[in-house]
Amino acid sequence: MRAQPKASHFVNGDWMEDAAGEVIEVTYPGTGEVIARLHAATPAVIEAALSGAIAAQKDWAAWRPVERARVLTRAVAIIRERAEDLAQLETLDTGKPIQETREADWPSGAEALEYFAGLAPTLTGETMPLGGDFAYTLREPLGVCAGIGAWNYPSQIACWKAAPALSTGNAMVFKPSEVTPLGALQLAAIFIEAGMPAGLFNVVQGYGAVGAALASDPRIAKVSLTGSVPTGAKVYTAAAAGMKHVTMELGGKSPLIIFDDADLDSAVGAAMLANFYSSGQICSNGTRVFVQKGIKDAFLTRLAERTGRIKAGDPQDETTQFGPLISAAQRDKVLSYIESAKSEGARLICGGAQGNEGPLFVQPTVFADVADSMTIAREEIFGPVMSVLDFDDEAEVIARANDTQFGLAAGVFTADLARGHRVIGQLQAGTCWINAYNLTPVEMPFGAVKGSGFGRENSRAAVEHYTQVKSVYVGMGPVESPY
Repeated sequence: MRAQPKASHFVNGDWMEDAAGEVIEVTYPGTGEVIARLHAATPAVIEAALSGAIAAQKDWAAWRPVERARVLTRAVAIIRERAEDLAQLETLDTGKPIQETREADWPSGAEALEYFAGLAPTLTGETMPLGGDFAYTLREPLGVCAGIGAWNYPSQIACWKAAPALSTGNAMVFKPSEVTPLGALQLAAIFIEAGMPAGLFNVVQGYGAVGAALASDPRIAKVSLTGSVPTGAKVYTAAAAGMKHVTMELGGKSPLIIFDDADLDSAVGAAMLANFYSSGQICSNGTRVFVQKGIKDAFLTRLAERTGRIKAGDPQDETTQFGPLISAAQRDKVLSYIESAKSEGARLICGGAQGNEGPLFVQPTVFADVADSMTIAREEIFGPVMSVLDFDDEAEVIARANDTQFGLAAGVFTADLARGHRVIGQLQAGTCWINAYNLTPVEMPFGAVKGSGFGRENSRAAVEHYTQVKSVYVGMGPVESPY
């Protein structure tokens, strides 16, 4: 029980427990050890979180934006002061190597809080002269928002949702994934320590029923979900019944297109990052790697060499580069996709089996000669399985890349920047890269098209999804009426 929190929930500025809730066992994927036991939120916990958020939000919205920003800035300082402890907790919660959680998880969350703290005081309305009369706009918070997180980047996701919501005057009730529930609790406690009024950011634990209760509650003005496409469909349906604002950041089967003039080592490195970082458990991963035939053999040879040098092992070892999958269910799912690829005729280049480092490890796996119709080229695997597909020319690869229900991300590697821009311009994806992959700075909008969701996180674009515009017409003279 190395990571047992003070209580399961953080509501109205303090830890809260209700042992009547269903038990949630938190396991460390590195060993399978149970590191914490929590309870799912009961209706009483959910009610306390919602009523507290409603009361707190009204006062918070009346604060000057710069005053709200100061609180968020203090929270950033606390996160950075406790960086090592938070990284260690994230590794226990997710099984990610400590070298990843030190660089990518809480640091990204802190940057989001810092960015929106700076942005909030600059948000203003507009005035429109109308002859003698005029009109103006106000940008107002929505009210109480529900955040529903995923297990792959739990603390980063909590910050990514909290930052634009809180900075613009909203409150948030956040439900982490039941698989990785620990980081969000620490964020809520840090906010209180930083001077945030109680009730503005409440964390309630639970399974799907808790998320459904939040999404359907009429007091929730907006739902922001990071999760799978099937989960997104359920949450969207519940939110739509109440005409709620929504942001859906869902799954993908994203294309990474490598032309024969690309820098080979950069392209190989990007393909590895796009498939093996976080053991492949990233929604935007470029899991369909289209390689132009002229460099296919050289690409596969170099890819196999570099993949063979990946160091898998104990996530708490600073030299480990590759950790376990999140759960036995996820491991079994990934292994089943590997077997389907073999049976459907894909050529195994490397990996293809369970790792021997622990019960939840799956080897970094590469399949070549993958056809567009194969299961591994159509469905999201969410594990370290790369599909390499051949292509001849630009028009062909664009059509094939777009032949999917998903539209989260896409990447192009080429020395011809004109071609890079031309191809990206035709790819049906919301977040794209040229000669890079999976870099998601807070300054850049992150989001999807098609079945991968809608709305945007990060950047100024996120403000549009946590505020609403009020238009005001001001008459400066007598009212003319024919009646």
